[in-house]
Amino acid sequence: MKKRVLAISGPTAVGKTELAICVARELDGEIISCDSMQIYKGMDIGTAKPTREELARVRHHMIDIVPPSVDFSCSDYKEMATEVLEDVLSRGKLPIFCGGTGLYLESVLYNGELSDAPADKSVRERLMAEDPQKSWERLVLVDPEAAAKTHINNRVRVTRALEIYELTGVTKTEWDRRSKMQESPYDTRLAVLFCSDRERLYDRINKRVDLMIEAGLEAEVRALDGSMGRTAAAAIGYKEMIEYINGACELSEAIERIKQASRNYAKRQDTWWRRNKNARLIDTCDENFKNIVNFVISFAKND
Repeated sequence: MKKRVLAISGPTAVGKTELAICVARELDGEIISCDSMQIYKGMDIGTAKPTREELARVRHHMIDIVPPSVDFSCSDYKEMATEVLEDVLSRGKLPIFCGGTGLYLESVLYNGELSDAPADKSVRERLMAEDPQKSWERLVLVDPEAAAKTHINNRVRVTRALEIYELTGVTKTEWDRRSKMQESPYDTRLAVLFCSDRERLYDRINKRVDLMIEAGLEAEVRALDGSMGRTAAAAIGYKEMIEYINGACELSEAIERIKQASRNYAKRQDTWWRRNKNARLIDTCDENFKNIVNFVISFAKND
């Protein structure tokens, strides 16, 4: 018999953290973060990491596990999170994944086979040294689907897509299509939150960014500046604030860029999960929070 696992995902600012904590307290669960940036120590404000009080309410895993200098990959996450998952199950607890990084979550719960596209450090370094605008324009020509999903300023992803194409003659999009999502080895209950009123969600996102600024995001980034690897430095909120600190833009412009990037990311997250036929979609816009908690508890418990 497959062992049961609950996952709570969805776009940023939709209410995943509080829901997961409430459900975990009711079902004797432990939370496994599936956020690609909350793994980094010191990156607290910009990643909307659970507060000390929230962390104290329920045991959490996969948070603050590596320094920001480390370029942590999906395969790294899959290996570590699977070990944590099996440990939680072995102690009779309910594992509850919580976070919005869909690729990370699916790599564990659906045993996804990640693309085995080759890599070449010298090619990558050469591409990273190129003009970002020209790199982006070349990606649009060779792999328009990948370009549409990647922000022009995301140097790491633009470079990786071009690296794959240069080394193999096959686009990153095609490599991704060759990756397969297998049947889950667990009895997976996937609850995906969304907000049917997109403007209301965007307002939540904008307010969250304002709160991050008030909480000291600039000071946090300044304290980390120089110690962040490429992956951490590309995180939404940090990349834009680094540009401001380096004099590339005004603070007000950086804040607007963070809001826009966060809204775009939320849209991509929503699109990602709607394609998953195993997802139970839950609208958080008009539903009472207590009703959502009760629904997810029932969803996790029922056979």
